[in-house]
Amino acid sequence: MKSLAVCCLVFFTFFSARAQNDTLVKTGDTSVYVTDSATFHFQPTHNHNETEVYTIKKGVDIPLTMAGVGWTLYAFTKIYNKDTSTTAQILALNEMNISSINGWAIDKYSEEAFKASNVFFYGAMPLPLVLLFDKSIRKDGVKVGLLYLEAMGITGILYTGSAYIHDKYRPYAYNPEVPMARRKRGGAKNSFFAGHVALVGTSTFFVAKVYSDYHPESKIKWLLYSAAGLATGATGYLRHTAGEHFPTDILIGVGVGTLTGILVPHFHKNKLFKNPNLSITPQLGTNNYGFSLAYRF
Repeated sequence: MKSLAVCCLVFFTFFSARAQNDTLVKTGDTSVYVTDSATFHFQPTHNHNETEVYTIKKGVDIPLTMAGVGWTLYAFTKIYNKDTSTTAQILALNEMNISSINGWAIDKYSEEAFKASNVFFYGAMPLPLVLLFDKSIRKDGVKVGLLYLEAMGITGILYTGSAYIHDKYRPYAYNPEVPMARRKRGGAKNSFFAGHVALVGTSTFFVAKVYSDYHPESKIKWLLYSAAGLATGATGYLRHTAGEHFPTDILIGVGVGTLTGILVPHFHKNKLFKNPNLSITPQLGTNNYGFSLAYRF
């Protein structure tokens, strides 16, 4: 929990420090200058690469992000401090009650795999900081940082909420080869669903999605998506090998992480040019030509 809080703070601080304030939008042969009014003006330009990609609704996104991160930090203190099980409760666990798709996981246990999965977990949290190396993304650093914390908050709500209301023993709790002290610990009842996998998926797919949105013509964006899939899959494999989660728990974690990492940026994409409240009027004159764009709020 402390590591997550520190990473969130460091992440947002770095993005805020690196962010620029200009909101010049450039697309095609025109530039869009965004002001505090409801009118935007298009003028010709020779630079065709910049665009304002995401739109933030402060009244919605900031409270949602604060609630998500706040609940996640609070819930972590609860789900990892559940009451320990008694020896009798552990010995009473019946593997026959496990579905066939999950039953083969109870023989898995590896301390090495557990430690390796933590490398992916802690490495993924600050991963979006690499986006700051891209100039076009860096100028929107605060905005992108807020979206990342929002995505992490949503993933955190789903994971901690599931573990908070549902006690599901991890596979190693059924394994007689595992020390009884470990099988009895409160955290052994947090199998549903795979939080490590979900977090790695959220972070890595978020990076791939954001980069792709800023560079839709890039030839490397599919490499980023592939890397995200590999990192998420590797984390799932390690958590399975460590005896931490059943296959169905891992599949749900993959789904949650992938969807959250992709959909949070996607739903914030700027729909400026598709909004029916927009009107575009040509402007022709001796020293002023182009288009005037009006937006009705």
